[in-house]
Amino acid sequence: MVTFVYSPEYYCDIGQHVFPVEKFRLLYERLRGDPALAGARFMSPTPVSFEDLRLVHTKEYIDDMLSYQRTGLTRDSELPISEQIIKAYTIGTGGTILAAEESLAAARHGCVNAGMNLTGGFHHAFPDHAEGFCYVNDVAVAIRKLQLEQKVKRAFVVDCDLHQGNGTAYIFRGDPDVFTFSIHQENLYPRKQKSKLDIGLADHTGDEEYLGLLQRHVPRIMEEFKPDIVFYLAGADPYEGDQLGSLRLTMKGLRKRDEIVFRECAKHGVPVCVVVAGGYAFHTEDTIEIHVNTCRALMDIFAE
Repeated sequence: MVTFVYSPEYYCDIGQHVFPVEKFRLLYERLRGDPALAGARFMSPTPVSFEDLRLVHTKEYIDDMLSYQRTGLTRDSELPISEQIIKAYTIGTGGTILAAEESLAAARHGCVNAGMNLTGGFHHAFPDHAEGFCYVNDVAVAIRKLQLEQKVKRAFVVDCDLHQGNGTAYIFRGDPDVFTFSIHQENLYPRKQKSKLDIGLADHTGDEEYLGLLQRHVPRIMEEFKPDIVFYLAGADPYEGDQLGSLRLTMKGLRKRDEIVFRECAKHGVPVCVVVAGGYAFHTEDTIEIHVNTCRALMDIFAE
């Protein structure tokens, strides 16, 4: 069973910007019309609560964010701040929580399940400040909530965005129950933090090297760490046509990347929560196609 989570409120007006916020709606519309996803279930999220935000973020930062103030704590988002924009992030975080909960629900009945939030992956947000298009670290909040409710103990974050998940790495530093793995372009934003395992790639790295490294490390970590859930950041931005990076993965290579992660989860019977993360292709339709391919791979491997 695969559950996709979406809300029209994932869209927010950020003005002229490299971040194509319309991609969430366009992705949803493609999925609803795709015969390959006819068996998928769609659900709508609610915004994350203040109490759940506090599992990761400081009160001072949350207060500034929820009062829509441009301060030293919010300005490094590199985005405007408004009620609509912050609502997109809080409801998007609710979507990641819901997708994770749905993946776990079927697992409790002996089924291997997957949930995918059609936004999320805001991995540059730190406990006390915003960074890099990210106001709320949705994956970190979801993990802490699931741990608090004793639904999981051990979580494996597989971050395949173009950029290192610096906020996520910082949040879970020293935590033996969360394994943070990031494979990213090294010579690029952001200022790096230390994940449990970082693979920093040279500029112009292509499919063969990337997929070989992923195939070498992800199965080994799954075997040794034995997570209760995997959070997969399926960024479209390692694509060769992305505006913000210079990795050289093809669409075919990105599809194989997704399949490596999903097959390992299915093999070990571990539920997976997928978030779309980044994607800034010169042609937005390429970003949408990459995300659609992730959804198709998820359905191919997890659909009953």
